[in-house]
Amino acid sequence: MIATNFGPQASLKFEAEIGSDGRLEIQVPSAAGERVVVFVIAETFSDLTAAAESSLDSWDNPLDAEDWNNA
Repeated sequence: MIATNFGPQASLKFEAEIGSDGRLEIQVPSAAGERVVVFVIAETFSDLTAAAESSLDSWDNPLDAEDWNNA
């Protein structure tokens, strides 16, 4: 393996939706033909967000409040 160092690399973040044909299109501030590395991370927080928003009862716990207030 050969280690290479290309100097500082710019990091850009784009939020986009995958089209019905499975394609993702974004415009980047790079020259035509320039090589880039792309990481795709699926956003899978919708179920966690729904669970967190469905009930706030866990915050209304007098025993927990007593512990935190006396900490």
